[in-house]
Amino acid sequence: MTVDLRSDTVTKPTPGMLEAMWSAKIGDDVFGEDESINELEAKCAAIFGMEAALFCPSGTMTNQIAIKCFTQPLDELIADQTAHVYRYEGGGIAFNSAVSTRLLNGERGILTADMIAPEINEENIHYPNTSLVVLENTVNKGGGKCYTLEQIAPIAELCKQRGLKLHLDGARIFNALTHTKDKAIDYGKYFDGISVCLSKGLGAPVGSVLLANKATIKYARRLRKVLGGGMRQAGFLAAAGIYALDNHVERLSIDHNHARTLADALNGCSWVSNVVDVETNIVLFDTLQPAEAIVQKLASRGVKCNSTDANRVRFVTHLDVSAPQVDYTVEVLKGL
Repeated sequence: MTVDLRSDTVTKPTPGMLEAMWSAKIGDDVFGEDESINELEAKCAAIFGMEAALFCPSGTMTNQIAIKCFTQPLDELIADQTAHVYRYEGGGIAFNSAVSTRLLNGERGILTADMIAPEINEENIHYPNTSLVVLENTVNKGGGKCYTLEQIAPIAELCKQRGLKLHLDGARIFNALTHTKDKAIDYGKYFDGISVCLSKGLGAPVGSVLLANKATIKYARRLRKVLGGGMRQAGFLAAAGIYALDNHVERLSIDHNHARTLADALNGCSWVSNVVDVETNIVLFDTLQPAEAIVQKLASRGVKCNSTDANRVRFVTHLDVSAPQVDYTVEVLKGL
């Protein structure tokens, strides 16, 4: 048996999703004529209480477009030091937007208004202009740690008071909502921009959607074109996203349960020194042996995973990981 726990990006379209893609109504999206993309954008905006949306090939593109929309060269944004926009988007903040980054040390990537406030630069020609705060939900490097709306509200209020924009990298936002039980539509009250990924836990093959007000999305559409993201008959991909939103959100709790089962098994393994508290579908654990050695041992038994540090390994559950596969992995862990 093979079990792929490397990431929730490895999922394949389900039969129902493939059928939806096959029957998609398409057109030229650059001309605004792709019915499926228009439907997906309107649907996502409505879910999160935002005015408008823009479909893009990736979450990196939606995040980078948002940063460009909300900053000017010589500005500075504030983010946690583990933030995906900083660590895993190829230096795009500097390359695309010519802004600097103020990195903070949140608890598993979670920032607070009290942490952010003293890091906002005063008007001074020696300092970059602080113009944007970026949050991530769930926090990838934090092991799927979630923000609640109760935690987000004071950050949003601080940004409003100080004239900063607030963007959410919502790569796994539906995982967070499944855990916190907050309502998606309430997010629109707090954020200027939200990036929603469709190709992780939701299982679509490609795509993320940027949400914002109409003026921001109008400019974002121009930026997408400049970055080479203007797609033509991309409604086949949008149809997969629509299907995912309609059919794969409620099942995310299954992935979370699978992650907790794996974490419980790891807590009983003598070669594991620590298991990070599981909230969603990511399991981080520390090993007494080099992490790569553990990854190789698991791979030899059919369990694929990744190391994230010298002694840390990551499992990610998703819709292509079944209960029998979880049971098999548990037995492998016990016998390692």
